Amino acid sequence: MKTFEELGVAPSIIRAISEMGYESPMPVQEEVIPYLLGNDNEVIALAQTGTGKTAAFGLPILQRINVDNIQPQAVILCPTRELCLQIADDLNDYSKYIDGLKVLPVYGGSSIESQIKSLKRGVHIVVATPGRLIDLIKRKTVKLEQVRNVILDEADEMLNMGFSESIDEILSYIPENRNMLLFSATMPAEIAKITKKYMRSPKEIVIGKKNEGTKNVRHIYYMVHAKDKYLVLKRIADYHPNIYGIIFCRTRKETQEIADLLIKDGYNADSLHGDLSQQQRDYVMHRFRVKNIQLLVATDVAARGLDVEELTHIINYGLPDDVESYIHRSGRTGRAGRTGTSIAIIHTKEKSKIKGIEKNLNRSFEKGEIPTGKQICEKQLFSLVAQIEKVKVNEEEIGPLMPSIYRKLDWLDKEDIIKRVISLEFNRLIDYYQDAGEIEIPQQQQERSGKERDGRGERNSNGGGTGRSAEKGFTRLFINLGRMDGIRPPDIIGIVNDYIPGKKIEIGRIDLMKNFSFFEVREADSHKVVKGLKNINFLGRKVAVEIAQETPSEDRRKKIEKSNKYRGGNDNRGGSNSDNRKKFQGKSKRR
Repeated sequence: MKTFEELGVAPSIIRAISEMGYESPMPVQEEVIPYLLGNDNEVIALAQTGTGKTAAFGLPILQRINVDNIQPQAVILCPTRELCLQIADDLNDYSKYIDGLKVLPVYGGSSIESQIKSLKRGVHIVVATPGRLIDLIKRKTVKLEQVRNVILDEADEMLNMGFSESIDEILSYIPENRNMLLFSATMPAEIAKITKKYMRSPKEIVIGKKNEGTKNVRHIYYMVHAKDKYLVLKRIADYHPNIYGIIFCRTRKETQEIADLLIKDGYNADSLHGDLSQQQRDYVMHRFRVKNIQLLVATDVAARGLDVEELTHIINYGLPDDVESYIHRSGRTGRAGRTGTSIAIIHTKEKSKIKGIEKNLNRSFEKGEIPTGKQICEKQLFSLVAQIEKVKVNEEEIGPLMPSIYRKLDWLDKEDIIKRVISLEFNRLIDYYQDAGEIEIPQQQQERSGKERDGRGERNSNGGGTGRSAEKGFTRLFINLGRMDGIRPPDIIGIVNDYIPGKKIEIGRIDLMKNFSFFEVREADSHKVVKGLKNINFLGRKVAVEIAQETPSEDRRKKIEKSNKYRGGNDNRGGSNSDNRKKFQGKSKRR
């Protein structure tokens, strides 16, 4: 293994990073630093977040700055305010012993006037989010004519966030003979387009394999019924007393709901999503970084660019739609030689997503066993014992109080005191799991026969039986809308919750057939749903809903045959399906 000195790093920079605890280069630094210290060398570096990318591009960029020329000589673009500040802080630490070198972070959500004042005083390196930098360019308060190095950090994230046009605009203001450095965790097609358009024969440096998650991460999935996902989340958190992680949800609403439930149930949690103000985001992030929060519930967008060390777990409360997003999520743990765990809480329909991720990652998921109440209590108990063993005793402070305490507890022996300390901590947890019962594991669906797979046995597309029973506690309902109507699961959820008054109806499994569909609701809600959806209109057609039977009734067959007359394009009852869908989606109040 080489040293930073052997890589060509200047003594003043080595002195600074040595004080920060840097002993030897990480793999990405060993590959990138000597190449960037050469002349006109462009790089595409593919490596996971947390592998030392900032130092890999930061050290050579700092070393090539002409401090006497107080003009921006390097621009670093990154997707979020948090990453912008983090990179700027790191560069300031690296350049501690380079007199006069100035680094300025510019980002939205903060006073642009103060950033303009700093630019007027002179800076050498600008670390920016694309939107704010364009704003400064248009105000003619930042000059980029002398920029020689442009770095795109977390390039795949910037493209995911829709910054492609902004990057094009910024690069139009920078000299064409610039050096361009691109750092990314994954290599989607959009990245390849940027490299072809703007880079001159760049060297591609890959740490690990393309689109590969860190090897220090265990990937585990828990298969559960949709209604039990939150209960399983609590068990996972309880089973790991020292958990420090991020729970990813798909929507802002779900993120806030899960965070609220965790806080209500006594967990040290908070939320991070797009509905929060910048001040609220900063406050939550500060508390999470100093570990005053153990569980941060977040959306992908809100967590982009978020870099927090020592995360033990990433929990996917909802799997993302693409593999790259999963790689980004899981890559936030298992850094700097540590091990981490990425957990997916899924229902039966999401098993195919797991297989797709496994194929792309070339890694296998472990099937997790949901911890029992007894296992959780044992784990928590021994965690408390470990804390008692390691607790620091301040003899000076508590010494004067101890004689009174000894007299107070004199009637108890050692065993009694230990039992009472444990019970004081554990009564709530033990009581909860004594009454909780165990969570039912869904049975894996059996593979369909060849006849069923090719469609000839698809529960009879003109009204055959349901082919399955409802989950326990749910009732299976029939609705005369199917794939031919352009119906989707969100449409069924929307119909139910738009037309049924009162609290939101919990919907279970949804099966879409060619001409009709089935969906499940709680048994207590089934008759209310059937009654509430009677004779409503969707896409210009009258909707029929009834409790599903194993064998279709003759009456239902007639309804399906009658409804089929009005399918398949424009008719005299409301126009095309796509036109009517837009009208319906515009009306929908809840999803």
